[in-house]
Amino acid sequence: MLNKALVGGLISLMLTGAASPASAAAVQMPQEISQMHGAPQPEFQRLQQPFWLKAAVTTAGIGLIGLELWWFLLSKPKAR
Repeated sequence: MLNKALVGGLISLMLTGAASPASAAAVQMPQEISQMHGAPQPEFQRLQQPFWLKAAVTTAGIGLIGLELWWFLLSKPKAR
């Protein structure tokens, strides 16, 4: 049972890691390219976040996901 939960957690982490670079690349578009094509300026501008903040938010999210998996998979009493 523990092995299945561990494998499932690792698979979900791999899928999350695989999806993030693709989505980040699709969002980023340099200002120069949009100006060359005559596109209007976006209403919202991208803000750079410090690395420690990104790491803290990611760690907290993974911790909460792990806590949820533990709660639903491992905290229940075993059936007789």
